[in-house]
Amino acid sequence: MDKIVIYGGKKLNGEVKISGAKNSALPILFATLLTDDKCKIKNVPILADIRTTVDFLNFIGKKTVRKGNVVNCDESSKLNHIAPYDLVRKMRASVLVMGPLLARLGKVDVSLPGGCSIGARPIDIHLDAFKKMGATIELKEGYIKIFSKGRLSGADIEFRFASVGATENVLLASVLAKGTTRIINAAKEPEIQDLADVLVKMGAKISGAGTRIITIEGVDKLHGFEHDVIPDRIEAATYMIAALMTKGEIKLTKVNPKHLELVIEKLIEAGADIKIKDDTLTVKWKKEIKPINIKTEVYPGFPTDIQAQWMALMALAKGNSIIEETVFENRFLHVCELQRLGANLKIEGRQVSIHGVKELSGAPVMVSDLRAGAALVLAGLCAKGKTEISRIYHLDRGYEALEKKFRKLGANIKRIK
Repeated sequence: MDKIVIYGGKKLNGEVKISGAKNSALPILFATLLTDDKCKIKNVPILADIRTTVDFLNFIGKKTVRKGNVVNCDESSKLNHIAPYDLVRKMRASVLVMGPLLARLGKVDVSLPGGCSIGARPIDIHLDAFKKMGATIELKEGYIKIFSKGRLSGADIEFRFASVGATENVLLASVLAKGTTRIINAAKEPEIQDLADVLVKMGAKISGAGTRIITIEGVDKLHGFEHDVIPDRIEAATYMIAALMTKGEIKLTKVNPKHLELVIEKLIEAGADIKIKDDTLTVKWKKEIKPINIKTEVYPGFPTDIQAQWMALMALAKGNSIIEETVFENRFLHVCELQRLGANLKIEGRQVSIHGVKELSGAPVMVSDLRAGAALVLAGLCAKGKTEISRIYHLDRGYEALEKKFRKLGANIKRIK
């Protein structure tokens, strides 16, 4: 199993190009199931989850080919309505196959997704929405069987919380439904807006994406599209934090600063010097890191996907800070690994209290999930000595060319196979 080895203590300086957003590319790839026309998706990151999705689409019957950062989807053969366990277990986002297949075929069988190291992530909110649109749902032999007699019907669907996945699934299902669907308490993430933009390019009628209420008027048919995936705001934030932690200066290109407004604000409070020009953002360390409290919330609040990286940053702040996690119930698995590197952290319910230390020390650590892995890489980059990180397949799910990009910035980092 591959490992990453880092010899820390080097200031990072230089330029890094931000990749396309994985969390945007995945639902867009599933959207191609809504048409038999050709679709071209550009700026797609080269990641394990993308490879899994391409394989998934080909299994379903959509002719899909990835060449570099471009994915082309051609006409479909007969679509398969069954999503087996061997595919679903590899990636939780596979549940996004439900919406488009239900819309196109009137039926879909999906293996029950497993749990997740950062929380249970129940899909009942997805299923309740499909029921309101006229679908029948059964559970048999480990499969969720969803079917409808004829087309789905539009409905008012109010979520008990602003679920990103459920918002995406209902968008994908409702664009071909009869009548009007309203998603109330919809997720407002930039990735939702990007998916809606693609669906509109395909001929869907959608208004309100990016707000609390999204309205969809169903159409009879959708066509192909060409689209550039938005930049990955989580990857961008990770490199911004790296500049501050290593007392360096990093210029980020191909980034959307509007998607990072709160993170930028908090980094400036923590002591970063940040300059913004169009799609370029430069982060420079200028003084000691100040302790800043954060509370994770749904967008536009502080992203849960940056909580672990922020914890690594605050571990080096001069003073005490608190991080409160409100999105996932079990997203502090990285705490014990950061402690192995010398961080002074204490878990208290859904909060972690942090007492900043002068320096971290290298040690063997293990990745529990994608963003925890990013936090360990950041800590290793500024830790004294050698840090060896195992179970890095989690990182391959969400960071394109991570070692290469950090080496270009001056880091002593390598992968051992």
